[in-house]
Amino acid sequence: MVRGGVATVLVVDDNEAVADVYASQLGESYEVLTAYDGHTALELVTEDVDVVLLDRRMHGLSGQEVLERIRKRDLTCGVVMVTAVDPGFDIVDMGFDDYLLKPVKGAELQSVVAETVNRLDKRTVVREYHALAAKVATLRVEKNPAELAESDEYDELVERLDRLEAQIEAEEAEEADAAVDD
Repeated sequence: MVRGGVATVLVVDDNEAVADVYASQLGESYEVLTAYDGHTALELVTEDVDVVLLDRRMHGLSGQEVLERIRKRDLTCGVVMVTAVDPGFDIVDMGFDDYLLKPVKGAELQSVVAETVNRLDKRTVVREYHALAAKVATLRVEKNPAELAESDEYDELVERLDRLEAQIEAEEAEEADAAVDD
């Protein structure tokens, strides 16, 4: 996925100053494209883009709508929601890879982009596991235990995460057994 050894990151935020700061923080490590609205983001996101940093609440086309259109186009890029919107249980069905709450420090941004790039070459099940784990972690930080206990969406999310973890462990055990047999 990463071409020429350098990943391409598309920063999308309708606050131009925020988008420019993120682009500046990432510019030394990545090729960075910037969009200040959802329509421009959709024009810029192609198979050449590895990671999209996407503001959730934007004027015009929202980050959630941009995310849905990216996934409908079957683009394999990682998507990190970077937003001031406190997550609700609606994030369970959103197709992002990670979720960051603003304000985001440069080191955190660098770390999340690097982790997302590293997961791009992983099997689909591993990427899905990491995306679900990010959702569970975000909800655990932002919701109180009573809200989590009352949420069917959260219960289903945790069950899916547990199933994927078991699947990954079983596949890794099979791979280890096969390596020993060789």
